[in-house]
Amino acid sequence: MFISFEGSDGSGKTTQIQLLADHLRAAGRSVLTTREPGGTRIGDGIRQLLLDLAHTEMHARAETLLFNAARAQIVAEVIRPALAARITVLCDRFADSTLAYQGYGHQQEIAELERLIAYATGGLRPHLAIYLDIPPAEGIRRNRGRADGDWNRLDAQELSFYQRVETGYRQLIAQEPERWAVVDATRPRDEVHHDVVQALQRKLPALSQSL
Repeated sequence: MFISFEGSDGSGKTTQIQLLADHLRAAGRSVLTTREPGGTRIGDGIRQLLLDLAHTEMHARAETLLFNAARAQIVAEVIRPALAARITVLCDRFADSTLAYQGYGHQQEIAELERLIAYATGGLRPHLAIYLDIPPAEGIRRNRGRADGDWNRLDAQELSFYQRVETGYRQLIAQEPERWAVVDATRPRDEVHHDVVQALQRKLPALSQSL
């Protein structure tokens, strides 16, 4: 199974992925966790380019192409081989992030992005996308208050940008509700984790049989 976690920075994706991975492993599942952009040597190099605050002049099209270059590499090198070995893959962001951020956020043509994504992934899509739902302003507040102080170029956007991203996610969810699970991420982490597990049991019965 291939499961992606989506939502704004500050929504708790990294924490919830680790909690779910631990839960699945305790139930006897083989699990791989990874992230976008990154997850490979090439992808990590691209990640550094994308996050560097020195690259403020980066055009939205260049940003989009870099994300999808990293995505093509992780699909070929990591995700497809893991799925072929019957390993459950949990990914911090996948193609829906490009549609929400580079599409709705940067207001690029969605149809063009969908064609680019299809080429980068070879048509691979998550069986389930878990959207950790948090108001954009709260996500920004949490992100700026992180103990690691890891502020980067992708964080340096106005609130209106993140509001467009949120609108984009909601439109994507409305178009394919069967492929999404929406979880209220404003609550304590254990409550969020409980709902993530419940969402898996509802949406992916083949996986939840072992839970």
